[in-house]
Amino acid sequence: MFNVLIDTSVWLDLAADAKQTPLLDLLENLLSDGRIALLVPRIVVDEFNKNRGRIAKSSAKSLSTHFDQVKSAIRKADGDKRQKGRVLDYLSDLDHRIPILGGAAESVLAQIAAILSASTIIEASDAVKLRAADRALHRKAPCHHENKNSMADAVLIETYFECVRTMGGAGQRFAFVTHNKHDFSRVSGDQRLPHADFAASFSKIKSMYFVTLADCLRRIDPMRVTYAMWEQEWEQEPRSLTEILQAMDRLTTQVWYNRHKYLAWQIERGKHKIVSREEWDRRKLNGQTHTIDEIWKGALRSAKRAERKLGEGNYGPWSDFEWGMINGKLSALRWALGEDWDELYT
Repeated sequence: MFNVLIDTSVWLDLAADAKQTPLLDLLENLLSDGRIALLVPRIVVDEFNKNRGRIAKSSAKSLSTHFDQVKSAIRKADGDKRQKGRVLDYLSDLDHRIPILGGAAESVLAQIAAILSASTIIEASDAVKLRAADRALHRKAPCHHENKNSMADAVLIETYFECVRTMGGAGQRFAFVTHNKHDFSRVSGDQRLPHADFAASFSKIKSMYFVTLADCLRRIDPMRVTYAMWEQEWEQEPRSLTEILQAMDRLTTQVWYNRHKYLAWQIERGKHKIVSREEWDRRKLNGQTHTIDEIWKGALRSAKRAERKLGEGNYGPWSDFEWGMINGKLSALRWALGEDWDELYT
């Protein structure tokens, strides 16, 4: 059985970084399977509860700041004013929903709170408090920094050492996991190793020291951690706003070009007529069956520009199915930015 003490710094970082969620899920599975047991000192629970609100708020604040920067960049950028207006409206709508988007951290915090509450809380014994005070008095790690009160960290590490001494029966192994390398790790050199002041209390087998939860869980179940890390690395990142707008611009040009070529085909077969403006006005014609000659000349010039912009091979000839895919992509991207379905104006 692995008995693992996870420092508050690790719990809070898990909540702040959504990419670490697979590790938290893996931890829950290992707990359910009886592969590990958590050592949860009272001080960890207290510090977690004290900082929980701060982590949730900072997540939402970070999103708000990011949206403000994006909107400012869009206002300064060149481009179609109508399209920029739609994008800004969309971002403003998201801005109002930041508490929902920022709720991802709160969800992870709730998951962590449930894990901690299901564990047996370890109260600091008088002996632990005395040994922690002795560390502070003699400036031993984690109390070795000037002008810093690290008494809580001293109580944490001494609680861990007491668990190792009192629970260390046959088949029992222990691990201490922290992100606080500044106080607990070696001062110089490999920070994956514990500070020299208590390095003798750790080993490669019985009592291990880790600065990442992934390394700790990998020691317990390598295959599951490999899968969890693969899931983390292959998480799909959303496309940037710039990428989406560029794709929409290209697709809009392609859709316009396709419609232009279809009109040219109708003209060649006499199904659509080119007329002068005088005839247009005199006969009160419409664009369904006729086009003014000057407008058609402009359309031909625009088609040449579209071909240069898109590049050879990016404007057909394509099948009806392929053109349908292009129209569908444009409709989907416009919908994602807040427009209704089937908005295919060009």
